[in-house]
Amino acid sequence: MLKVSMFSSATKIKGQGVASAYLELIALLKKYCATEIEVSINNLKRADISHYHTVDFRFFCSTFLPFRGKKIGYVHFLPETLEGSLKLPRLAKVVFYRYLITFYKRMDALVVVNPSFIPKLEAYGIPAAKITYIPNFVSQTEFYPQTATKTELRQKLGLKDRFTVLGVGQVQARKGVFDFIELAKNNPQLQFVWVGGFSFGKITDGYAELKKVVANPPSNLTFSGIVERQQMNYYYNAADLFLLPSYNELFPMSILEAFNCRTPVLLRDLELYHAIIAGYYEPAKDRAEMDIKIKQLAANPDWLTTLKDKANRAATYYSEKRLAQIWKEYYLAQAKRD
Repeated sequence: MLKVSMFSSATKIKGQGVASAYLELIALLKKYCATEIEVSINNLKRADISHYHTVDFRFFCSTFLPFRGKKIGYVHFLPETLEGSLKLPRLAKVVFYRYLITFYKRMDALVVVNPSFIPKLEAYGIPAAKITYIPNFVSQTEFYPQTATKTELRQKLGLKDRFTVLGVGQVQARKGVFDFIELAKNNPQLQFVWVGGFSFGKITDGYAELKKVVANPPSNLTFSGIVERQQMNYYYNAADLFLLPSYNELFPMSILEAFNCRTPVLLRDLELYHAIIAGYYEPAKDRAEMDIKIKQLAANPDWLTTLKDKANRAATYYSEKRLAQIWKEYYLAQAKRD
């Protein structure tokens, strides 16, 4: 049996996608590969594969210990993708960014959740041959279409029963939360809900200004804060439209969660989405186009139905069963490499 040791501290901070991806992978392997792969957590015993999900310094030090097997790094971010997320002092930023790349270079192999990362890692001096693209996925038992009506779910969540636009993610500038707020102001006849909070507290980019709005939002905008994963399914199903106006992303778990719930998806049309989810969402180039399309979608049930069908196709393509086979084959191949 292949022994895979997972290393991560992501679950210490609630409301971030890295933790969700980590937990999803562990659950996936236990569900579909239990007879072939033995998974351990933060365990320094002999392993065939050591899979690093976060870049803690203690994990970096562990790579120098014996019996670690093949060291695989999970690339959830690069220095440039952290811009607009965290506000760090200049010296701290320089030191951390250099450390991050050093950590990745220490790995025998890297997994990226978006193929657009491969040339960027090459630019840092990491050979493309060491990098593999494996997409994210989410559990179909945790995120799925509810049988309850939207009216019933909104009542359960304390929301008004009207057309609802949902945003999910950390409350930070990079996620486009300022645009989400302005869109709510421009559409007082609709309900806007943002699920997520300040996972990194005061070092969150835009914290001071965003904190003021969260404390006193427009009357048609609700900030729920960080909620438990099981409750997230209610929010996706209560929404008429999922909107993520991010300026920079990798492969957000929230998009996959929306797809699984068959919730229509509207996104800022980032180039990095084109290689992974093109054709499954409604694109908008900027806030002005988002505003136009939100108004049009709210008045056009047939268009929403078309987007639901696209979400359904995406959910099928990124199913956990398909990804389980991909991960199993990847681990087995890495373990055999010299």
